[in-house]
Amino acid sequence: MPREVVQVRGLVPLAPEAVWAVVRDFCGAWHPWVETIREERGAQGALVRAFTVTGEATLYREQLTYVSDSDRVLGYTHLEGIRDCEAYDARLTVTAAEAGGSVVIWTATVRAPASRLAAICEGTQAVFEAGIAALGSAKSYRAKPEPFRIARLSPLQTQMIDDLPRLCFDVVDKGSDRVCLFLHGIGGGRMNWKQQVQAAGTISTSAALDLRGYGDSTLGPRQSTVDDYCADILRVADKLGARRLVLVGLSYGSWIATSFAMRYPEMLAGLVLSGGCTGMSEAGPDEREAFRVSREVPLNAGQIPADFAPAVVKVLAGPDANEATRQMLYDSMAAIPAATYRDALNCFTNPLERFDFAKLTMPVLLMTGEHDRLAPPAEIRAVAGRIWDAAPRPDVRFEAIPGAGHVCNVERPDLYNRHLLSFLSRLP
Repeated sequence: MPREVVQVRGLVPLAPEAVWAVVRDFCGAWHPWVETIREERGAQGALVRAFTVTGEATLYREQLTYVSDSDRVLGYTHLEGIRDCEAYDARLTVTAAEAGGSVVIWTATVRAPASRLAAICEGTQAVFEAGIAALGSAKSYRAKPEPFRIARLSPLQTQMIDDLPRLCFDVVDKGSDRVCLFLHGIGGGRMNWKQQVQAAGTISTSAALDLRGYGDSTLGPRQSTVDDYCADILRVADKLGARRLVLVGLSYGSWIATSFAMRYPEMLAGLVLSGGCTGMSEAGPDEREAFRVSREVPLNAGQIPADFAPAVVKVLAGPDANEATRQMLYDSMAAIPAATYRDALNCFTNPLERFDFAKLTMPVLLMTGEHDRLAPPAEIRAVAGRIWDAAPRPDVRFEAIPGAGHVCNVERPDLYNRHLLSFLSRLP
């Protein structure tokens, strides 16, 4: 099928944040050609705009496929309305212009029969030019977000699954059949997620799991594998009566969550990946071995995680982290038994597969700290782009958390929870 790219670049006199406030309203009637527009939702909660244009009876539908408030990028795909259009994927970016104002770049990749391709592209260019020209005087009708606060947080209850290995998790149980399950990092524990579990618990049943060997969970009889972690997730889901899951991971937990998504995509209503995603699954054998050996050096010298926790906190924490945050990160690391840390390292550095992002058929939110040294924004942004490229009908969001380091949910729970609740609240 013939393919062509249409791109229009324009300068808008308004500041980037003002322009973004307009275009970010995906179902707003800011384009001068739009006559009517309404918001719809896809089967998995994706945002769809259904609109008509002046002088036409055709109803058009487009689905939001990618958004990043921190990068001011928006992507969407055509669903219905353009005759003979095989595929139509568009992307709009807003950046600061050197001389003031904003640069808006609007791009569409179009596939259509040769007999229709030129006409579709000409029409697209006219739409983009008219839209960018109108942005200079367009106004946002989206309400500014309120300061993040939740009126009443539910208390956490601690539950155990006593079959071996024993699993412990904190839960806000609302009796819903969708459960939001939080998975901590290699140096963490379930208490790292306390503020997120309580916040998510205002929407549905939410729980934070101590991975096997951490906190009040126990190790299994042999070296843990990612399949063991996936089995543990299934045990927790069964205990809580979950038909669908939203998995929220941090670093090591993100790798486990994505591994679960590769195996059981039909079980996931959503996937939230923080401070990582691919883990060591794309590293070569030499790199994986070097990573494992370097982190086992202190263990082999007889140290325990509490001994090298201060050095780890220096790497994890962002430059703005306060003493209370640093102490929490230290306490999490210091509480890990040496055997558990070694077990997790061996699992992490022996991944069973390279991820196939085409299997991510659920909505995905990726977040990382602005100052994350282990999963910097450029790396996670690239992963978000790969998911957007590979997923059959992508629904991807990427956000960099200002001022935060690797454990961004602990350092900036206000911003993290705002993005998380926005994601959870629009899932069906």
